[in-house]
Amino acid sequence: MAQVEIRDPSGGANQTGVRDHNERLVLSLIQRHGAIASAEIARRAGLSPQTVSVILRRLETDGLVAKGEPQRGKVGKPLTPVALRPEGVLSLGLKIGRRSCDLVLMDLAGALRARHSTTYAYPTPGDVTDFLRSSLAKVHAGLGPDEIARIAGVGIAAPFELWNWLDTVKASPHEMDAWRGFDFATEIAAIGDYRVHVSNDATAACAAEHTFGQGRGLADYAYFFVGYFTGGGVVLNDAVYSGRSGNAGAFGTLPVIDTSLPDHQLIHNASLYLLERALTAAGQDPMKIWQGPEGWDDIGAPLDDWIAHAARHLAVAAVAVSSVIDFQAVLIDGGFPPAVRARLVAAVRDRIDELDTRGISPPDVREASVGAQARVIGAASLPISAQFLLT
Repeated sequence: MAQVEIRDPSGGANQTGVRDHNERLVLSLIQRHGAIASAEIARRAGLSPQTVSVILRRLETDGLVAKGEPQRGKVGKPLTPVALRPEGVLSLGLKIGRRSCDLVLMDLAGALRARHSTTYAYPTPGDVTDFLRSSLAKVHAGLGPDEIARIAGVGIAAPFELWNWLDTVKASPHEMDAWRGFDFATEIAAIGDYRVHVSNDATAACAAEHTFGQGRGLADYAYFFVGYFTGGGVVLNDAVYSGRSGNAGAFGTLPVIDTSLPDHQLIHNASLYLLERALTAAGQDPMKIWQGPEGWDDIGAPLDDWIAHAARHLAVAAVAVSSVIDFQAVLIDGGFPPAVRARLVAAVRDRIDELDTRGISPPDVREASVGAQARVIGAASLPISAQFLLT
């Protein structure tokens, strides 16, 4: 992977009364750049060396950062790098998908320390809460009391309005309708007694990319996540923009063919449910694509056809969103192995070359880097970002 230029969060202030902002700024710089000397933190943050020194001492006392070995062999005083202390904060992430559910335990550095998964024909509140309860017990069993005390909360990434699209997921209307009155914060906090943060699943995936992936080097970009249904996210001015109702970047609704025709939206032309149906028609097990990367090894022609079809419509969508905002890039990720992502992105680039882009800069389409677990990683990042980082 090519070296990525890492952008910095907006600068800090030396006035009193902004300790929380400055601490988040310092932690964000360390999170983005890795081990970094205090002098470099001060330069990037626009803070005085004295202010940074005070902040770092406080963060070290709180167990959030740790000093490394002084770097000798250079002119001047040896520089001591400061890095995140991964175990200083832990967080839970729950991804509720239309075919699968995942619970992860993630540390401050973004590493997954535990992961539990299940698949189903379609999600119901009972299925999800039973899975959470049993998986959370397994996570707790592997932790000590001090580690459990450092869990910042649970983030939830789920499609909004789960009760919709019944015809596509072939779900029971009665069971799926139970989602209408389901209060995530109340129901899930009762299971784990944690602070709950809820996000649209594609927005959560975008947050993961922005915190841990290629997005760290971009101020503005459109993000497409190709899951059972395709969605996306928007980053503006170095921050994930969720919009008034939390649905900014709902790119699945974009019309990509003649609107007088049925199934004219992107969601009906570049989603994995189409591949699932193609596998069924070809006599293959459609559930294998939700059970891990090995399930993609022998798909063959159905995958080739799906990539060709999805790329054509993702290219149209990329041009459409780029005509609204002059994004630096368009990033594409999804619930598939990196090799499939690379093929899809290459095909989208080829299709964009065939489109009329007069009046705009042709979209710079790139591979995202977090991968198939972006939604659950994004979910787990929500409590950490809310309390410790600037995102």
